[in-house]
Amino acid sequence: MATQSQRSSGPGETSATRVTARPLAPAARIGRIPVLDVYPVAEDGLFPAKATVGEAIPVRATVFREGHDAFGATAVLIRPDGTVHQRVRMVEVAPGLDRYEGWVVPDARGTWHFRVEGWSDPYGTWAHDARIKVHAGIDVALVLTEGTRLLTRAAGRPEVPAEDAAALRAAAAAVADDRQAPEVRLAAGLSDEVVAALARTPLRDLVSPSRQYPLVVDRPLALAGAWYEMFPRSHGAHRDRQTGTWVSGTLRSAAEELPRIAAMGFDVVYLTPIHPIGTTFRKGRNNALAAAPGDPGSPYAIGSPDGGHDAIEPSLGTFDDFDWFVAQARAQGLEVALDLALQCSPDHPWVHEHPEWFSKRADGSIAYAENPPKKYQDIYPLNFDNDPEGITAEIRRIVELWISHGVTAFRVDNPHTKPLPFWDRLLTDVRAAHPDVLFLSEAFTRPAMMLTLAKVGFHQSYTYFTWRNTKEELEEYLATVAGDQAAWLRPSFWPTTHDILPAYLQATGLGGFAVRAVLAALGSPAWGMYSGYELVEHVPRPGVEEQVDNEKYEYKPRDWSRGDHLGVALLVGKLNEIRHARPAAQQLRVQRVHPTTDPALVCFSRHLPAELSPDGEADTLVVVVNLDPVHTREGSVHLDAAALGLDGSFEVEDLLGGGRFTWSPDAFVRLDPALSCAHVMRVVRS
Repeated sequence: MATQSQRSSGPGETSATRVTARPLAPAARIGRIPVLDVYPVAEDGLFPAKATVGEAIPVRATVFREGHDAFGATAVLIRPDGTVHQRVRMVEVAPGLDRYEGWVVPDARGTWHFRVEGWSDPYGTWAHDARIKVHAGIDVALVLTEGTRLLTRAAGRPEVPAEDAAALRAAAAAVADDRQAPEVRLAAGLSDEVVAALARTPLRDLVSPSRQYPLVVDRPLALAGAWYEMFPRSHGAHRDRQTGTWVSGTLRSAAEELPRIAAMGFDVVYLTPIHPIGTTFRKGRNNALAAAPGDPGSPYAIGSPDGGHDAIEPSLGTFDDFDWFVAQARAQGLEVALDLALQCSPDHPWVHEHPEWFSKRADGSIAYAENPPKKYQDIYPLNFDNDPEGITAEIRRIVELWISHGVTAFRVDNPHTKPLPFWDRLLTDVRAAHPDVLFLSEAFTRPAMMLTLAKVGFHQSYTYFTWRNTKEELEEYLATVAGDQAAWLRPSFWPTTHDILPAYLQATGLGGFAVRAVLAALGSPAWGMYSGYELVEHVPRPGVEEQVDNEKYEYKPRDWSRGDHLGVALLVGKLNEIRHARPAAQQLRVQRVHPTTDPALVCFSRHLPAELSPDGEADTLVVVVNLDPVHTREGSVHLDAAALGLDGSFEVEDLLGGGRFTWSPDAFVRLDPALSCAHVMRVVRS
């Protein structure tokens, strides 16, 4: 057969008017059933999405097709070995916009993948058309014959469970039985049994898969855990009775606090830097430019003739003492995290051995840290541009050293002041060698940097929670951290740090500390508490947002018995107990904010449906917090009943205050901060 360019001219056609056939375009760049805008995907899969073992993960995509035939979408979760772990039928979540969602749950660590498959739904098309035509008397016999063939084909697939295949065959026979009325035959083809069987194993034609995208799955502590921060030198510190000079606490005296920390339900004990501290330009109390005799200096001014990041401050002990501390922590069920502060005092060995690792000023001196008008003469920042290979290799060596001594997590100081390619490389290398080791980013900076640090490998991040105080601010932020960015940035909520004492806590004392503890512990699966929070340390250094007599510059031994009457430690212990006991409290992406009628009441929930829960039981928590630390507040909460799997009235148990109550989706609450600042309600299901 001749092609158009080969055939002879026809009547009235000349060679000048003939159309030359063009070559076919390349293969289609889009599937037969288009699948677009897949989530969670960053930079076309350059940065893998994150999950943890047992975490419920939403997969979304825009799926549609030409014409009016029915179609469907499936989220497919693929194990590290390439086999399929789950296929989940996706549901439309934005009606009219063709946006579909399905939830998957990985059950092991490693690099997984996922994809979305669009497909033609011949049963859905037939069911729609058959209802109309049979009731209208149009092509009835033909429509029912098509239904018989469709159900027979659906039953014959090898992946269909035997019970479902039998139901489909029975339905096919009933639809084919012309002794029955057409309406009866149609009803057999549309029965609940048929719909359920094809929901479990849909009949799919024209399957159009998206690309496969990576999903890195970590251990559960990467998402859900409670950290307790301490300065080891303060625990056991005392004044010598004869000389009146300070004697530092040690790693062994600090270990005496571990049972108390474990009793509050914490998972990780985090140590601020324990390395030798420089003396050049050492800061004094309250960040004074000159240190008085006996002032210990900031542990963030790392390095002295005794060593640098690979050494221990002699007053704290030795590596044998550190190993003993780690062993004692593990005996209490605690992991040990260490501060990784990549900066040096002028006395650090690197300053002499590798001066090229630092920036030089015009006069030849090494540039110290500045945030004008603030000056930090006791700290030299690293310059990663001069010898990136040498610096990266050295820091990797240091991280490996501390891992070899039992450190399983690092809190990284100011990572946003170091190059992203450095973190990408370091964290990738460490993950490959030590997949259990976690990194917490202390980057209070712009959102783009915080999110990108998470994408290149940080497991958790400090957040703006510390400064979100009003109802509107908190509602917006709780929704934000559980939203789309949760696929990369895992938030860790800290009410205070050793550097930050927010204005809200300065002004509200005990009541405010209770409010912020509830919000931090239950507003995110990961949270942290700085030592002394139990004692309601809320007095600021004048004019700044940090504590007076800051522990960063002095010894701060505490009388923990003073906290017995305050009750904060008991509250924290109860909150951590709830976090450990309730599967929903260990999830992030199932969080939802609900409206209330009082401007001081904030309500949010975590709902884990049975099919996503580790024990196969639905778990729902509803938290209502009174932000007013002084006055009783009352009002209604308006729960999204459908989102919580509720219908009508239901029973709740207050896990914080005790008691059981009958609630409805519009529930009245009254919270007196003198009794309790919050309800933490577990929905009791029969």
